[in-house]
Amino acid sequence: MKVTKELSRIENSAVKLTVTIAKEDVASGYNAAVSKYAKNIQLPGFRKGHVPVKVLEQKYGESLKQEIMGDLIDESLNQIFSEDDTGDIRPLPYTQPRLEGDKLPALDLNADLTYTVVYDVFPKVEVKNFDGITVKEPQVTVGDKELQEELKAIQERNAVVIDKKDGEKVAKDDIVTIDYSELDDAGNVIDGSAREGFVFTVGSGENIYKIDDDIIGMKKDESKEISKTYAADDADKDLAGKTKKIKVTVKAIKVRNLPALDDDLAQDVNEKYKTLDDLKKDIAVNLETAKNRKVAELKSQSLLDQLVEKNPVELPKSMIQAEQASRWNMMAQQFQTTPEQLDKMIAASGQSKEDLLKQWTGDSEKMLKSRLIVDTLLREKNISVTPEEIEAEYEKIAKDNSITVDEVKEHYKDAKAKEYLIDETKENKLYDELYKQVKVVKGDKMEFADLFKNAR
Repeated sequence: MKVTKELSRIENSAVKLTVTIAKEDVASGYNAAVSKYAKNIQLPGFRKGHVPVKVLEQKYGESLKQEIMGDLIDESLNQIFSEDDTGDIRPLPYTQPRLEGDKLPALDLNADLTYTVVYDVFPKVEVKNFDGITVKEPQVTVGDKELQEELKAIQERNAVVIDKKDGEKVAKDDIVTIDYSELDDAGNVIDGSAREGFVFTVGSGENIYKIDDDIIGMKKDESKEISKTYAADDADKDLAGKTKKIKVTVKAIKVRNLPALDDDLAQDVNEKYKTLDDLKKDIAVNLETAKNRKVAELKSQSLLDQLVEKNPVELPKSMIQAEQASRWNMMAQQFQTTPEQLDKMIAASGQSKEDLLKQWTGDSEKMLKSRLIVDTLLREKNISVTPEEIEAEYEKIAKDNSITVDEVKEHYKDAKAKEYLIDETKENKLYDELYKQVKVVKGDKMEFADLFKNAR
């Protein structure tokens, strides 16, 4: 088929492709298609395969022309895209070329057929501007404070929860079970506000009305009416600036019986630990590893954010939509439901899928641009890893996690897991090179816990 094409780029990494099919190919394509239909179609009064072409054209007329024209357009596009070695004008896999104006052109067997389609293509990414980029590296020290906090967390995870004795009062860090309801001005229970058997840890703030301090000192089976006024700037918009009256009944009070910090606890945590000192050494290594990993993550994210700002990338709308659809499906998996059921769950909470997707748009765009910039730089700098470098990674992972190299290799025996490790190693090599092109300075001192609170 003889075709000519004219391509022009439009906004949001889309293109407009105008194609002209020579009139000889239009006529021959049409005649071949009509002849094929005539041989296979069966009409009353005619034997199969003996329907005259003129009868077929009279009966099906315009619809026949449109179907054949659609086939001609598909054939010409497939030819053009197969001839494109660079992939610069091929449509993205999750988008289809659409006719400009959404209308088929007229079919004239005595003239060239010209049509125009619009579709999204892979965005052009140029990473040239590194001017003024400064990456601040947070200064974080892991010391005895962090070690003791981790030991306390281990104690709590291994604690035995027991009932408090009758007559003992609620105190901070107790685990309480309460019944509660909200009351109106007349002291009547507001419909839908009653809840039975609600369990939370006093001091955690993990309850609707934030009544931790108000129930301290109460005893089992004791009831109390609490009047609480909330600040105008309270994070909970349903509470901000309001006064609520809540009736609470304490149904159970439990306390965590923490195990002693000794060799027995260490052995309970993992049989590889013989003494408490063994456990402490491992915790210190794990905390340092976690710190280094998070600092590296924040550095790379800072670098990418600045590269995205200085090197604009026009994202196709279909690419953003595909990313958001992927996030929606992942969210459904996390809730162990289907995307359709998730839609209903979100609607029941007073939100909509559309509102949620709008909230995600900024993050989705930044993430996609970062990914495109990384992929582009990996190609341009020809970053690769050798088997020896992967072996070195196995040893580093083993050391950081206090396990054997064989255990690490067993984990990465899965092809996808190993591919992920290879990609991560490539990116780390890329960042090491990029840090030589930009300014890296010491950032502010930061507590270990804040390092993770400030995580994106």
